[in-house]
Amino acid sequence: MTDHSQSTAAAEPTGRIVLLTTSHRVAPGVLSWPAWQTLHAADRVLCADPGHPQLPYLREAGVEVEHTAADAHELVAACAGGRTVVVLPGGEGDQRLTDGLARLAGSGRVQMPDLELLPGSYDLPGARLLDLVQVMDRVRRECPWTSRQTHRGLAKYAIEEAYELVEAIEDGDREELREELGDVLLQVVFHARIAEEGIPADEDGEDGGDGGDDEEALGAFSIDDVAGALVQKLIHRHPHVFGDERAETPEDVHAHWQRTKAVEKRRESVTDGVPVGQPGLALAAKLAGRARAGGVAVELPRGEGIGYELLELAARAEAEGVDPETALRAAARVYRDAIRAAEGVANPAR
Repeated sequence: MTDHSQSTAAAEPTGRIVLLTTSHRVAPGVLSWPAWQTLHAADRVLCADPGHPQLPYLREAGVEVEHTAADAHELVAACAGGRTVVVLPGGEGDQRLTDGLARLAGSGRVQMPDLELLPGSYDLPGARLLDLVQVMDRVRRECPWTSRQTHRGLAKYAIEEAYELVEAIEDGDREELREELGDVLLQVVFHARIAEEGIPADEDGEDGGDGGDDEEALGAFSIDDVAGALVQKLIHRHPHVFGDERAETPEDVHAHWQRTKAVEKRRESVTDGVPVGQPGLALAAKLAGRARAGGVAVELPRGEGIGYELLELAARAEAEGVDPETALRAAARVYRDAIRAAEGVANPAR
């Protein structure tokens, strides 16, 4: 951004100011090639923060850095004669300096050097997850409530957040969906942070459990272990993406997924791994789907009462490709709206 209003043919070169920004989410010393070229070619490299994380690596690379907090006037003067000055702002940037340069450029009274913003490193997709892990770590250490939570005490929140996510999906509210996905992600990061401490499996400070002194502590693991296992699972179960297998249809993918899971889990029954604590309709549909996919020929049990009737409906819905839980919730919403209409109460916005 050069002010050409004061330029004349006889004027000496105005030089260049380069603001070299880096991301704290990228390891220090990992800089782009243009950044290294600019640093080595610069006449001066300035940094006001003596603790800047890049400094040890710049010194190792033979780049001399001056620890000084130059203001806008001093920087412009340092560029006289066509010199290049590189400035390494702190993690929060340098608002004072950039505002000063903007005022000088806007005044029209100063022959300004070229001003360049050069990203030395930048965030890759998923980089904010690193911030989330750091914030969760600090909250776990310093918050009186968060520091006392356990896996068991938090279990109910995982269920609540999952239901709220489903509701946001069914409502079609994109803003709410984004927020609820974050709440579900928080549960994952929270539990992983607790798991780093290897606390006893039944310890429950929130609900008053004493945990027992003779309980065996859980093996510690971190969010990286969770993510690493998930990456391995996704790669292993998608050989049509990462390997030589072929899958032409979603049904092909599903069949391979189930075969791979059976080998991994070494299950004796198609019902192994089905959580019986889930809602009844979902449980019935899941069991029916496992039996059908596994080729287990078994008749639905017959008996008196609404439970057996619901079981038959759930199995029929699963065979027709319908999620009975979703279908029932949709019908229940219509019923709720009808009740509110009969009461003369407006329906909630969606």
